[in-house]
Amino acid sequence: MATYRWRRLGSGGVEHLDLLPRDDRLRARSVVDLGPVRLEYAMELDAAWTFRGLRLRSSDRRQLDLSRDDDGSWWVDGAARTDLADAVDVDLSFSPFTNTLPIRRLDLAVGTAADIVTAYVDGDTFEVSPDPQRYTRLDTDRYVYESRDGDFHREISVDADGLVVDYPGLFTRLADDG
Repeated sequence: MATYRWRRLGSGGVEHLDLLPRDDRLRARSVVDLGPVRLEYAMELDAAWTFRGLRLRSSDRRQLDLSRDDDGSWWVDGAARTDLADAVDVDLSFSPFTNTLPIRRLDLAVGTAADIVTAYVDGDTFEVSPDPQRYTRLDTDRYVYESRDGDFHREISVDADGLVVDYPGLFTRLADDG
């Protein structure tokens, strides 16, 4: 098991994530303290870091179940979502961990880019929508993340495992407790 912690810049919220290998899958368990609201999620990934499932719960009793079948079909709270058909990864608005999924899955060479679609989960509303994005690998530990349907972009730095160390203006990873 590996543990990671990030501070949300501006609001001071903190995410505490445990990453656990399970047979041929990975499981992420996380608690995200956003101040007045606390979010908890469990995410299943396959060995190639491809999203399989998410259970998201909030301290104010909201919940979301999101999954993607082997054939690429998406399900939100048990209902089929054909508008997500082009998505492979999930993007949680409140967590830098989900940047790791495309970084690991795509394994881009330095100087190359890839356009993807994610199933974007808004942390305030728990709404899920398709979100076109682009990742460009600048160096061994630096990527540019861009929203392809807006003007948002950031240069993010990652560790050797592809986990975010610094996401300017949004998140910074905290030092290990020892």
